[in-house]
Amino acid sequence: MKKMMIALLAVTVFAGSAFAGDVMEFKKGVTFKHKAHAEALKDCKKCHENAQGGKIEGFGKDYSHKKCKECHTDMKKGPTNCKGCHTK
Repeated sequence: MKKMMIALLAVTVFAGSAFAGDVMEFKKGVTFKHKAHAEALKDCKKCHENAQGGKIEGFGKDYSHKKCKECHTDMKKGPTNCKGCHTK
């Protein structure tokens, strides 16, 4: 029973990244490589409300401009200017 509970917990924790879309397309030419971000960050809660992932409350232009640019600046990796994300 104990092994079963541990296995269930492991599946629950990793299910968000396993089922999340690999590449998401947003308005104005923004392409987001979810799988690459999930693998690099190793912590869904850096963007999502909980470790299981799911819809991000308040996600939109303001959220992504603040949160994404902040993370890219902190990690010194990824675009921080308009043309870096808005390719079209």
